[in-house]
Amino acid sequence: MNIKSKPMGAYQTNCYIVAVDGKEVIIDPGIGATEWVVANVKNPLAILNTHGHFDHIWSNKELKERLHIPIYTPKDDAFMLENDPFGQGTPPSKADVLINFEDEIDLNGFKFTFLHFPGHTPGCSGILIQNAFFSGDFIFQGSIGRVDFPYSNPSDMKKSIKKFLEIEADWDIYPGHGGATTTKQERKNLPMWLSYI
Repeated sequence: MNIKSKPMGAYQTNCYIVAVDGKEVIIDPGIGATEWVVANVKNPLAILNTHGHFDHIWSNKELKERLHIPIYTPKDDAFMLENDPFGQGTPPSKADVLINFEDEIDLNGFKFTFLHFPGHTPGCSGILIQNAFFSGDFIFQGSIGRVDFPYSNPSDMKKSIKKFLEIEADWDIYPGHGGATTTKQERKNLPMWLSYI
């Protein structure tokens, strides 16, 4: 597996290109991601959204049209792609595949799993590809996603953190903002956040 990343836009949202056996998926193409993605993919299969916030889905429409590939989005966040609920002027896009909770996908031999961790948004999910967990805005290096936005839910975030703490696997974590970390490291950091939420 090969992972390329670049922070996009004013919010420095990490856009990822993940390649396995010569096939690629694009995760969270944010503001201004299109040209970088197009220049760095050879055999793209799909666009994957961890959640529906504008800074993670801004280039969905443009990339879908340029690359002729489908968009996979957690079902509970799909409305954000179409309706621009935060009034940011986000180019509207439409999910081709609505992800149910914990969906495992095999796309022409490229396997990935959406793991549902709501709280930051209703559909907020991480995407597991082999041993790499693309956590979106659920967890970051030493931190967690905000729960004071419209459609956020602090109670759900607490449940998601507790669920994550039960994971025994040692994954590499690639968050939506900031640097990479690991499940081992974040199992040490996350318990304290339960008392802050």
